[in-house]
Amino acid sequence: MELDGIDRKILAALQADGRLSNVELADRVGLSPSPCLRRVRLLEEAGIIDRYVALVDQRSVGLPVSVFISIKLERQQEEDLDRFEAEVSAYPEVLECYLMTGTQDYLLRVVVADLAAYERFLKTKLTRVGNVAAIESSFALKQVKYTNVLPLSITDT
Repeated sequence: MELDGIDRKILAALQADGRLSNVELADRVGLSPSPCLRRVRLLEEAGIIDRYVALVDQRSVGLPVSVFISIKLERQQEEDLDRFEAEVSAYPEVLECYLMTGTQDYLLRVVVADLAAYERFLKTKLTRVGNVAAIESSFALKQVKYTNVLPLSITDT
């Protein structure tokens, strides 16, 4: 699907506030409600709009500790990668998992309540995943920036 300027305006508006009504969204992007809704539905059907979520502040729900974990596997064959990905994807503490280039194979972002909770996660889950050769943890001291808003360039149509 080729995105035009109005599609990008729709995406930018929904990234800023996913609870906008169709009427409010249409007004913001300069369309009437019917064509606006049609465009939103097309964006959803094309998979460009993946889902709608509520962003929850991790500190407010008792999960203030963010840990970035670099993982080195013993083997990097496809089935080993698939197995690792399936196992860590099942852990609710793992919010993000990336297959990396460089000296480490994966980078995980994990959230926990405290150091004891991280130790439990490490001992009872992560160290039991097969094929892991090395684990290196880095604790975030402060979150300087966090966003899930993609930098869409918006042009007029």
